[in-house]
Amino acid sequence: MYARWVWLGRVPWGAAAALQERLRAEVLAGTAPETLLLLEHDPVITLGRSADPAHVTASPALLAARGIAVARTTRGGDVTYHGPGQLVGYPVVRLRRGVIVHMRSMADGLTEVLAARGIAARFRRTAPGLWVDAPDGEPAAKICAFGVHVQRRVSIHGFALNVATDLDAFRLIVPCGLPGAPVTSMQRLGVTPPSLETLAVEVARAFAWTFETSFERAPAASLGARDAGVEAGAHAIAP
Repeated sequence: MYARWVWLGRVPWGAAAALQERLRAEVLAGTAPETLLLLEHDPVITLGRSADPAHVTASPALLAARGIAVARTTRGGDVTYHGPGQLVGYPVVRLRRGVIVHMRSMADGLTEVLAARGIAARFRRTAPGLWVDAPDGEPAAKICAFGVHVQRRVSIHGFALNVATDLDAFRLIVPCGLPGAPVTSMQRLGVTPPSLETLAVEVARAFAWTFETSFERAPAASLGARDAGVEAGAHAIAP
């Protein structure tokens, strides 16, 4: 069965989480292909399985005033922020060589995409993410976060790459539970941010190489996503 990738545009976090779980069940049942979902989210702070709630430092009133939701998630890791201007990828795929290789497959593909735009990033296994060096001896900054959940060797969740993200939102949390670790974006690094859909095409192409899988682009309607709360195509962003 072929593997596919789909650009969904902006999707609420809860709808995307439900869609991933449904797709995983279908992959396990052999009724759907492995699928790479690429999208962006409405503003939301998510807490991973090992998250410390105290790492959400903003008050509920402030979060409500800024229109930022808070949600628990099954992925690993601590606290992070998702929002407009951030490319999120959820590979719903079978793990053939373990979780670490899966994470490196994402990291290597994204490293190539960033390198093509003049950004040198490196993967840290001890603090999963892509990091870029800062000038003058300042701490390295995280540009991409990772977190997955595996059940019966099929993974969901994935990565969040800061493209033109509102980095001020990360001041409302302790990102990934790492006090003092700065967060950056392609835009902050002086790179003119491409549209997220353009970048999604580049990521899907890179992942075909690093995952050794031919991901074919498919329309959002192919997901039959309405039952998961994702109006197929309704949130799509024009190229």
